[in-house]
Amino acid sequence: MNENNTKRLSRLTAILTQLQTKRILTSTTLAKKFGVSIRTIYRDIKALEKAGVPVLIKDGKGYLLMDGYRISPVMFTENEANALITVEQLVLKNRDSSLIKEYTEAVNKIKAVLLYSTNEKADLHSKRIAVSPALPNTNTSNSLSLIQTA
Repeated sequence: MNENNTKRLSRLTAILTQLQTKRILTSTTLAKKFGVSIRTIYRDIKALEKAGVPVLIKDGKGYLLMDGYRISPVMFTENEANALITVEQLVLKNRDSSLIKEYTEAVNKIKAVLLYSTNEKADLHSKRIAVSPALPNTNTSNSLSLIQTA
């Protein structure tokens, strides 16, 4: 596979990820994000459609994925995994316990799709992070989950 094909494949994957993340994206927004022409984005969207991705076009608004369409993340980079592990440690040491269970379950799902070598490094990173509570010996709360629900 030559370098241009590799760049295009990476861009197609990134476009799909962006479409899963945002409700509607314009070709202009995608072109700016990836540093390509609008015409290239048109070709990329056609390629995704040919590959069976249900991309819908909302006239005058942009592109979106059909409701319910999802693909699992293919893989995370080592830096992305480290960022998630760092935040996991902050959540675990936080005095608000309402999000600990859900966040831990989410991180476990993410760890399941990591490459074995990246997963090992993420575990090592997790063991090396030490978070000191801002106010030791204070009661925990469950406010964050309540605020999030509101």
